[in-house]
Amino acid sequence: MTRSATALLHPADPLIAVGLLTRLPVRVHAGRAQARGARASWAYPLPGLLVGTLGAGAQAGALWLGLGPGLAAGLALVVLIMVTGALHEDGLADCADGFWGGWTREKRLQIMHDSRIGTYGVLALGLALLLRWQSMVELSASWTALPVAAVLSRAAMTAVWAALPPARADGLAQGLGRPSAAPALIASGIAIGLAAILAGPGAACAATLAAGLGATAVGLVARARIGGQSGDVMGAAQQVSEIFCLLSLTLWA
Repeated sequence: MTRSATALLHPADPLIAVGLLTRLPVRVHAGRAQARGARASWAYPLPGLLVGTLGAGAQAGALWLGLGPGLAAGLALVVLIMVTGALHEDGLADCADGFWGGWTREKRLQIMHDSRIGTYGVLALGLALLLRWQSMVELSASWTALPVAAVLSRAAMTAVWAALPPARADGLAQGLGRPSAAPALIASGIAIGLAAILAGPGAACAATLAAGLGATAVGLVARARIGGQSGDVMGAAQQVSEIFCLLSLTLWA
């Protein structure tokens, strides 16, 4: 492997991605994670595969025990939220509060930085959970739906990160830097490949288009409202892309 390829694809990147995007106990050297920063984002679909598989396993286990599709989907949601520490849900709520709760860019960023949740955030979280839950009920016979949505939505998150400039001078996303197009393209390739293996080419194509549409919508709103991306914006992009993926898979099924 050439030096340039080594700089782009480091063997520690998957563990760095798992350590950043989940609450799973992985041992990652803090200095290495900081040094890699945004360059490790090519591996973000891999923790997505892990998270989605855990959620699908919980749903399948609940169904096997005799619970109904609604309860099984609810338990799967609990697992997804616990494994990720509600990281992406928090970003969605902050974006909803900031984008529609402030009249200026500075006020919106100030609201997004506030740890308290407002009416828009509560509504966004409630609607997102409802859409995810209902889609998971509809897709309860498919164990691949959650992993497919999880990997594609994390690739979409990386694409938004690479496409937009940072909206603020501080925060997690700014501290990690901004990825070039290469990590985003690699993440997309990994996610699409995994989706095709898990769900087949047709369903993977539909879910990929849906994820891209969701990420594009979030990116356009973020650029119009705050002039770029932040950690919260990427969390919102993941959530919206995942919902779009699940809805497309429901239609496909």
